[in-house]
Amino acid sequence: MVNAASAAGATDAGTGPAAVSVRGLTKRYGDVVACSAVDLELRRGEIHGVLGENGAGKSTLMKVLIGLVQPDAGTIHVDGEQVRVDSPARAGALGIGMVHQHFSLVDELRVWENVVLGERERLDPKHARDLVATIGERYGLAVDPDTRVGDLTAGLRQRVEIIKCLRRDPSIVIFDEPTSVLTPQESEQLFAVLRVAVEREGKAVALVSHKLDEIRRATDTVTILRRGAVVDHGPTDRFDQQSLAQAMVGRAVSLRGDDAAALGVTDAVEDEARHAHERSGASEAAVVLRIEGAVLDRYGHRVLDGVDLEVRAGEIVGVAGVEGNGQVELADVLSSLVALDAGTVVVDGETVPTGRAGAMGAARVGMIPEDRHDAGCVLDMSVAENLALGRVGVGSALRRIDRGSDEAAAIDLIERFEIRCSGPDAPFHSLSGGNQQRVVLARELSGDPKVLVAAQPTRGLDVGAIEFMGAQLRATADAGVGILLISSELEEILHLADRILVMHAGRIVGAMAIEDADVERIGLMMGGVVDAPPPRPRPTGTGEERNG
Repeated sequence: MVNAASAAGATDAGTGPAAVSVRGLTKRYGDVVACSAVDLELRRGEIHGVLGENGAGKSTLMKVLIGLVQPDAGTIHVDGEQVRVDSPARAGALGIGMVHQHFSLVDELRVWENVVLGERERLDPKHARDLVATIGERYGLAVDPDTRVGDLTAGLRQRVEIIKCLRRDPSIVIFDEPTSVLTPQESEQLFAVLRVAVEREGKAVALVSHKLDEIRRATDTVTILRRGAVVDHGPTDRFDQQSLAQAMVGRAVSLRGDDAAALGVTDAVEDEARHAHERSGASEAAVVLRIEGAVLDRYGHRVLDGVDLEVRAGEIVGVAGVEGNGQVELADVLSSLVALDAGTVVVDGETVPTGRAGAMGAARVGMIPEDRHDAGCVLDMSVAENLALGRVGVGSALRRIDRGSDEAAAIDLIERFEIRCSGPDAPFHSLSGGNQQRVVLARELSGDPKVLVAAQPTRGLDVGAIEFMGAQLRATADAGVGILLISSELEEILHLADRILVMHAGRIVGAMAIEDADVERIGLMMGGVVDAPPPRPRPTGTGEERNG
């Protein structure tokens, strides 16, 4: 019933010819239905947003369109002709290209070498350089073709990925979470490029994103998936953030700052500043984490360059920055994974040795790692076993495992943190991403930390899981724990943090209280403009007084 309605909406959404028409697409993995009778139309001259929570079927749908996954049922038409997309090569021949979320570039190669990598024709360096320059000029994606990719910023790497996709001049382009590593300014530039592609070239663009404000700002039409099925579809201007979020998760959700209906980003900052006074007591609390002069060299590069910061009990300090500027290494130090070359880490007044296994945990530093699969859990263990990992000692202090006690503790944490699973013995890999993150959070908070380091805590989560995580972090800070929030999501930091630090090239290049936060200035600092101008004075008085 819903899909029929969405199909009708698709017909009304645009006047151009349907570049891609998907009808009744179904894909199963055993008993799990990833896509259930999905209908989707991409039209030329239009940016089509695709929204959905974790496990909603977005990735499976896009993989079908690009030829990486074969459907169990349904049809695909390209320009009115039914086709079978059985490989990425076939997708390319049909004019379908994709810019993936995670870069597929080789750092040691130059830009032009990355762009032509995989071509079967005879290598022509001059032609490749000219191709990069031509596409760059055509779409406003200027980048030096002879620069080593490893020396580029994340924003310029994204440009190379787009040029690599556009070199074949696809008429249908899929962008998968394209702004996850970009500054606000770089994101705006990307949206301008997308608009050029659809208006000048008549391309059909699909934008897969979990950012509600991004979808509303950049797209013409939106399709919302939930549990593998289309639940709504229509012109983007028919939706506000709240209705998009509710359609995604099937219930009303509390949106963070810039996603709140009727709020712009600046308004969100001001709203958070008003609430900051309610938690201003943290500024007088004791310092529970102090890092002084932290220096770390890796692979011949200085990745931490004299980092100084402190976190007080009961406050959330947000570290903003584009990925690849030392955030991962900072978290590694606070996880006891690497030793500093210089500098100290002090927790609750005691100096903690870096690089010594278990030292940070013994000092009651909890860690929500950036990649939960890589460092936060063991997929083949049960939920109960993963929850017990925080109570396992190190070296000679290994404890005897009490399975009965572990199971009882797991049941308690499952209930307290509302972890959706079949029980404490459920395989960890059977949980959704949001519930896996709840397990990690529950384990770290059950250790009664003085400091909690949360690195990209909402990455890959849907709006419902993001809402839960934000509420838990705020409640944890209110209970007196000092939180260091490391995130490339600026809106997340603006929503949760009491103070903001900006990190670039391994250094803290700016610091401000939330009430002094200025999005433009933070974005410039994230991009390396250290002497970014201070925030503009905010108007005072009522709107009537300002206008009068």
